[in-house]
Amino acid sequence: MQTSDFMSDLTLARRVIAIPETRELDVFAGLLERRGATALRCPLVAIRDAPNPKPILEWVERANRGEFADLILLTGEGLRRLMSCIEQHAPSLRDEFLKQLARMRKITRGPKPARALRELGLASDIAPAEATTEGVIATLAEHDLKGRTIGVQLYGTDPNRRLIEYLEQAGARTYPVAPYVYADAADDAAIHSLAQQLQNRAVDAIAFTSMQQVQRMFAVLGDEFAAAALSQTVVAAVGPVVADSLASRGVRVELQPDDAYFLKPLTRKLEERLGPKPF
Repeated sequence: MQTSDFMSDLTLARRVIAIPETRELDVFAGLLERRGATALRCPLVAIRDAPNPKPILEWVERANRGEFADLILLTGEGLRRLMSCIEQHAPSLRDEFLKQLARMRKITRGPKPARALRELGLASDIAPAEATTEGVIATLAEHDLKGRTIGVQLYGTDPNRRLIEYLEQAGARTYPVAPYVYADAADDAAIHSLAQQLQNRAVDAIAFTSMQQVQRMFAVLGDEFAAAALSQTVVAAVGPVVADSLASRGVRVELQPDDAYFLKPLTRKLEERLGPKPF
């Protein structure tokens, strides 16, 4: 038996685990299925490039003029989409943007944007201990932001007024950019079907990996119905942002990774909590 990554090859044998993950759906399903589980796939949202690249490229041009002292990266997806937008629509901006990116003080909310930076040969300069907006604010409270110009890569199209207002009250000038959007990908019938299986206790666990998945499920089912369905299974969250979104809706989150908010640690937590289903 190998123990380097997981306890055994079939630690989730005969378990049924619902996964709303979209971008890495196949990766997550593979992790579970290799351990004997059945992955019940129900993508709730999809990630799309921002429909209009013009404001993104204007933001990049501002960055290339050296106007940003700092850059706050809220997601790894956001940095990848920024680079993709540049490569698709204005590849001549890429080299200078990378130079400016290296120069800026980079603040990353959690490990995913830090990993996206490493893919470009760069590193985070400030990494808050808590991968939330409040964690970013708490960390930046230790720094003098007066007069600094700060680029802010948003989480989808969420304007994150809490963060922007804090930065501006601290004396900074902010320049947000939204390089991607969330689009509904599942029809209502599929979500109702998932809820029915949850209510019938045909699902051993459901693992949420983004706040948008939670919002979509509750929007379709309604607060009471969604919370009732989720009460019939083990609810897992990939990290504190997702856990808080569920908890605010009255859902008990039974497990989440301790500090590394990725699919493998989430899978490990599911293994530890569930184990193989008895015959």
